[in-house]
Amino acid sequence: MTEPVDDGSGTPPRHAPDAAPAPDAGLVSRVRTAILGLPRLDVREQGRLVVHLVRWVALGGVIGVLAGVSSWALLKTLEWATQTRLDNPWLLFLLPVAGGVVGFGYFRLAGRSIAGNNLLLDEIHTPTEWIPRRMAFLIYGATVVTQLFGGSAGREGTALQMSGSLTDWFSDLIGLDDRDRRVMLIAALSGGFGAMFGVPLAGCVFGLEVQSVGRVRYEALVPAMAASIVGDQVVRALGGTHEHIAPLTPNVDAALILKVIVAGVAFSLAGALFIELTHAISTVMGAAIKWPPARPVLGGLVIIAMALLFGRQYLGLSLPLASDALAGHDVGFEVFLLKLLFTSVTLGTGFQGGEVTPLFAIGATLGAALAHVLGVPVEVLAAVGYVAVFAGAANTPLACTIMGVELFGAGMIVPVAVGCVVSYVLSAHRSIYGSQRIGVPKGMTEIDDDVTIRQHRSRRPKDHEIGDGTDPDPAGH
Repeated sequence: MTEPVDDGSGTPPRHAPDAAPAPDAGLVSRVRTAILGLPRLDVREQGRLVVHLVRWVALGGVIGVLAGVSSWALLKTLEWATQTRLDNPWLLFLLPVAGGVVGFGYFRLAGRSIAGNNLLLDEIHTPTEWIPRRMAFLIYGATVVTQLFGGSAGREGTALQMSGSLTDWFSDLIGLDDRDRRVMLIAALSGGFGAMFGVPLAGCVFGLEVQSVGRVRYEALVPAMAASIVGDQVVRALGGTHEHIAPLTPNVDAALILKVIVAGVAFSLAGALFIELTHAISTVMGAAIKWPPARPVLGGLVIIAMALLFGRQYLGLSLPLASDALAGHDVGFEVFLLKLLFTSVTLGTGFQGGEVTPLFAIGATLGAALAHVLGVPVEVLAAVGYVAVFAGAANTPLACTIMGVELFGAGMIVPVAVGCVVSYVLSAHRSIYGSQRIGVPKGMTEIDDDVTIRQHRSRRPKDHEIGDGTDPDPAGH
C-alpha cells in the first residue's frame, strides 16, 4: 500500500495509484546471454569438414583400388600355385633351390624391403624416406615361390606390403607431406587386410589398431574405412572369392564364457610360442649361417624332412586344416603344433610370406582340440581360436573381434570378444610385428613411452637395434 498524498488544496489526501513494476534487468540479461550462448552453425567449419571428408574418401578409394587389384592378383596366383603343387608333388623336393633363389634375390635387391611389414610401421611412426617401389614386386614373387614349392607361410604380409608400397608410390606421385603420408600408410594396411580376407570392417580397424599396442589412430578413420571397403569390393568385382563359413549361434551362458576364458589362455600361449620359436630360429640361423641366401636352403631341407615324417597337409596355407576344424571334425593337439612348427621353420629361415593365415589354422585346430576337453561344440571353439590366436600374436583384439563377427555371425560376438581379449592381455608385450610401438602397456607394466616391441624385448636403448647393423630377423619378427 502506498502512503496518502497531500496536494496542499485542503482536500483530504488521496492515495497515489500503484506504479508499474520495473522490469527485472537481471532476468533479461540472463536470457540474452543464454540465447547468445546457444550453438550456432559455423558454416566455414562445416565446409572444411565436408572438404576433409570428400578428400580422404577419395584418397582412401584410390588406396582401396590399389589394394584390391593387388590382393586379387595374389589370391588368384596363390590358387594356381597351390593347385600346381598338389598336382605335382615332386615340386616339394625343389624347395631348397627355390629358397636359395628367394634368399639371393632378397640379398641382392631388397635393401630396406627386407624389413617387410615392420618397415611400414616404422614409416608410420617416424617417416624418413619412401617405401622402396620394388617391395611390392619382390614380396609378390617370393610369396608365390614359397607357396608353389611347399613352404608354410601366409598371404596377409604380402597383401599389406604390396598395398603399402603401391600407396606410398601414389603419395609420392601427388606430393603428400609426412603427416598425410602416415595416414595413407595406415589406410593401406586397412585396405590390404580387408581386401585379402573379405572383412572390410575388421580391415578398417586393423590398420588403425596394429601400428601401436593399446592405441587406435582415429585420424585415419575415414580413409581406412574407404580403403578397406573399396578394396573388398574390387576383389569381389574381379571375381575373387573367400572361404564361406556358415553363421554360428551358440548358447552363450556363464559356463561357455568361463570355458572360453580357459581356452583364451591356451590361445595366448600358442601365439607366444609361435613368436618365440620363429624368432629363435631366425636368430640362431643368423648366427650360424652368415650368408643370408643359404638360410632358406637349409630351411627347405628341414621342411622336406618334416613333410616326409608328418605329412604334406602342413605345407602352404593349410586352409583345409582350418576348414575341417570349423566344420566340427575331430582334431588332435598335434595338428596345431605341427602347423606351428612348419610355419616357424619356413619364416624363421628366410622364406617370404605372411603369418596370419597360418595363425588362423593354428588357432582353429587348437580350438577344435580343446573343445573335446572343455565340453564345447567343436565349431564354436574352433571359430574363437581362429581369431583369438591372431589377436594375441598381433595385439589387435578389436579388429579380431569384428573379424569373428563378420566371418561367423553376430551370435559369436561374446565368445569371440572374450577369447580375443584374454589372448591379447596374456600374450604380454610380444608381437609378430617387432616395430609395433607400445602405446599403452598391458597391466601394471612400466615401459618407456613409444618403445617398440623389438626394443622392449631386447632390453636395448631406443637408438640401437639388435646385432651388427644387419637385420637379425629376416622374417621381420
